[in-house]
Amino acid sequence: MAVTGTQFLLAILNLLLLVPGGFSTSFTFVNKCDFTVWPGILSNGGVPPLLTTGFSLQSGESKTLPAPASWGGRFWGRTLCSEDSTGKFSCATGDCGSNKLECAGNGATPPATLAEFTLDGSGGLDFFDVSLVDGYNLPMIVVPQGGSGDNCTSTGCVVDLNGACPSELRVTSADGREGVACKSACDAFNQPQYCCTGAYQTPDTCQPSMYSQIFKKACPRAYSYAYDDKTSTFTCASADYVITFCPSPNTSQKSSEAQNSPATANPSSGGDGSMVYEGASLIQTDAAPPRVVGVSAISTVAIGWLWQQMFHF
Repeated sequence: MAVTGTQFLLAILNLLLLVPGGFSTSFTFVNKCDFTVWPGILSNGGVPPLLTTGFSLQSGESKTLPAPASWGGRFWGRTLCSEDSTGKFSCATGDCGSNKLECAGNGATPPATLAEFTLDGSGGLDFFDVSLVDGYNLPMIVVPQGGSGDNCTSTGCVVDLNGACPSELRVTSADGREGVACKSACDAFNQPQYCCTGAYQTPDTCQPSMYSQIFKKACPRAYSYAYDDKTSTFTCASADYVITFCPSPNTSQKSSEAQNSPATANPSSGGDGSMVYEGASLIQTDAAPPRVVGVSAISTVAIGWLWQQMFHF
């Protein structure tokens, strides 16, 4: 009976992969930080949600999730999370306010580094970006696997901005000793020229600020402010995606380590006196990792989900 049940589930899965609305793409989350990260997931309105909205990812661990065709939404990493004596779950950065491990339809509380996706969009392409518009809390890189297209390439922010964050934007740990996140200027000051609102709500009137330029210099492929489209949106056809937290092995959350580590920010500069961030070349020069996702990976996850749905385990 077990073999028959498995074969039946595989048949259903294969149909899901072939018909419109079935699983078409997979996302693999990899944690290369030296601490636990709790990914959060928010699906766009009107699209089927993924199998989970939040989970724990230990250092060195990975997890693959299948996504239905035309899915859209965002991912981020929560840090410094804990559960109190009453069972309330909360995080120092990226908290989604659900008081549980699952975000259950809630988005990230800024500041948080975001990976944003729209699958099967215009021309059948996936559109994706890594955004610092809502601030920054973790290094993150998105690497497409097996896709095609002129603009199908990796993007993200691979450096630790917490150590280089201006004091007026810095979010510190409970004891005030460590920088754990970096606010956007919009979140910090709530002024139209930083938020691209009011008289500044068009690309012509809302220009990069001195604060968004700090993000842009460190992470040239990531969104640094609302209208940073030209250099920050990427497209792929028929790709799976690997989303890695802390892609640089020397990345640390502690600001004191970040300030002293050459892998995060080097205060030496070129002739213009600007800060030079080492490690940003990872996005451009790293070879794509081995293909670890695809139909077989989707099958493993989806079979378990289907089994639970059918037999209520």
